[in-house]
Amino acid sequence: MQAIFASKNPGKIREAAAILSAMGIDIVSMHEFGIDPDIVEDGDTFEANALIKAKAVFNMNGHAAIADDSGLEIDWLDKKPGVRSARFMGEGTAYTVKNNMILQLLDGVPMKKRTARFVCAAAAVLGDGRELVVRGEIEGYIALVSAGDNGFGYDPIFYVPEYGATMAQIPEEIKNRVSHRGIALKKLGAAIKESYRL
Repeated sequence: MQAIFASKNPGKIREAAAILSAMGIDIVSMHEFGIDPDIVEDGDTFEANALIKAKAVFNMNGHAAIADDSGLEIDWLDKKPGVRSARFMGEGTAYTVKNNMILQLLDGVPMKKRTARFVCAAAAVLGDGRELVVRGEIEGYIALVSAGDNGFGYDPIFYVPEYGATMAQIPEEIKNRVSHRGIALKKLGAAIKESYRL
């Protein structure tokens, strides 16, 4: 099965392709498919935004589409930035700036109170219009300092205690297995396979 991945983020597309190809699902980017939709993500939840993106791409050409919406919830900041993670401090703001701001906001907060989680909702609209939505999460802490370059977004400040490292320090093959996106996409891949009896 082939599906368009509704994202312009190369890192995210690469992760999705690596995870889903192992499940028999071939991912193509919107760029490869020759489409460049302007999608307004105005949902109140990660699930709503993922489905908005998948439906927008599906509605353009009727081809199966997959999308995700993910973000960082920090308990000390009342689960912010949450669904607004990509738009935190403004749409075009570099993640190095966002990450530094979060570290400043948590300056002096002890490690045990820096609890956080990455959340990912993944959605698919299949060729016959059926919709599937799943969620994946990984618990961790906001690191005391930014570290690692094997990732993108908030990965350098998200500390995973099981590995004693930030998400940006974990090797890609392990990250794809344990990350919120990895968990959600594997759940979605399994649901698609079940739906199509692949």
